[in-house]
Amino acid sequence: MEKEYQFKLVEGQFTPSEAGKVLFSLINNKINYHNLEKFSNQIRFEEENPHSKIRLETLSAASNYIKDLINEAALKNMELKIEGVIQIVLLPKRETEVDV
Repeated sequence: MEKEYQFKLVEGQFTPSEAGKVLFSLINNKINYHNLEKFSNQIRFEEENPHSKIRLETLSAASNYIKDLINEAALKNMELKIEGVIQIVLLPKRETEVDV
């Protein structure tokens, strides 16, 4: 049986500077997490973590895109409306070979 929860982490209208602080804080934390995961896998297993590698590329692209949006908003004297909802779903644990 699945249970779903939603939380609003970010909601509001921000100046370009404020939006940058909020958004880059979130993105940089995710980038740091995946860098640590990637490094940990390299040290412990001497292998790449493909999921972290893909997420790092995606987050880097998102960071560049957001930077462009913030610069555009600043040049046009605009603000950014940000709504960030996190959705959490509780699922049964997947069985792996170790579990079987």
